[in-house]
Amino acid sequence: MDDRVHDHAETLVNWSARIQSGDDVVVRVAEGAHELAVAVAAALGDRGANLVTVADSDEVSRAYLRGHDGEFDADPDFERELYERADSVLSLGGGRNTAALSDVPADRSQRFSRARAGIREARLDTDWMSTVHPTRSLAQQAGMAYGEYADFVYDAVLRDWESLAAEMAQLKEIFDAGSEVRIVNEGTDLTLFIDDRTAVNSAASVAYDSHNLPSGEVFTAPYDTAGVVTFDVPMTVRGRQVRDAKLTFKDGVVVDWEAAQGKDVLDEVIETDGGSRQLGELGVGMNRGIDRPTGSILFDEKMAGTVHLALGRAYDACLPDGESGVESAVHVDLITDMTGDSRLEVDGETIQRDGVFRWEAGFET
Repeated sequence: MDDRVHDHAETLVNWSARIQSGDDVVVRVAEGAHELAVAVAAALGDRGANLVTVADSDEVSRAYLRGHDGEFDADPDFERELYERADSVLSLGGGRNTAALSDVPADRSQRFSRARAGIREARLDTDWMSTVHPTRSLAQQAGMAYGEYADFVYDAVLRDWESLAAEMAQLKEIFDAGSEVRIVNEGTDLTLFIDDRTAVNSAASVAYDSHNLPSGEVFTAPYDTAGVVTFDVPMTVRGRQVRDAKLTFKDGVVVDWEAAQGKDVLDEVIETDGGSRQLGELGVGMNRGIDRPTGSILFDEKMAGTVHLALGRAYDACLPDGESGVESAVHVDLITDMTGDSRLEVDGETIQRDGVFRWEAGFET
């Protein structure tokens, strides 16, 4: 086993999830993540945690959903209670086929997602973390040789997270004090309103209200949006490619949308429910270990020199006490490149130009 697998597991258990002795931990294991699961189990055993493993297979989900053409039970107790009783849920991605769910009927996927809303909320109420083990299917999706892709994954995961957290704190401070964010690049002129929101310094640890490894972003939850945005970084959504999606917002709601490829899946997402027509997240990627898009949102949304916006559910960590924010059965991220002729403004002040922040060398005023 590659020594970096053990380093990955130790980072996940110790830095990211902050597992303590006696914690009840559910580990969800994708088909290709067996080696990482073994290393995580060893790290959890060393910590004295309690472990339950659950298979998390897109191929199994496909078989179930294609076979089930009726109504789904809402939040079955046997699964919801597993997460309600857990302290942490660690999801280890790395499937064998990134398009395994592509032929599941869209309406069935939507009904299943809505029926499991309570299960999802129970999982999100834990100290949950998601990560991914490098697999050949993910390497193929990223257009890389397997060894090249493994190097890419570990460059993104095994970082000096304390140092990156200190850098990202600068952007969090700006967002927390700001009211209006403007994103401008080719095909984009979008204004988002964020006053009274709290930005998250997503430093790959629950201690920072961060739940992905790798991470390396600062995100917040806009409450209103106006203008147009073009997402020029290709994405895989529900197993299908989405390219050059263009969304127009008025009064905080998507009023028009198009895409050069994948408009059908964009239709599905936007039409899921009332909340899926709104933005639940504005995020800025800052992980310079991620230097190219791969088709995996776990990595791509953290890529330095990008901004991502999520249709659907807002994260509670960004919201004032007592405010629910955008509620939806979906949270789907789309990405725009900020390394070209672009700028990111907060309250009229440019804080990033052409992918370079004002505190970095090479920033041009």
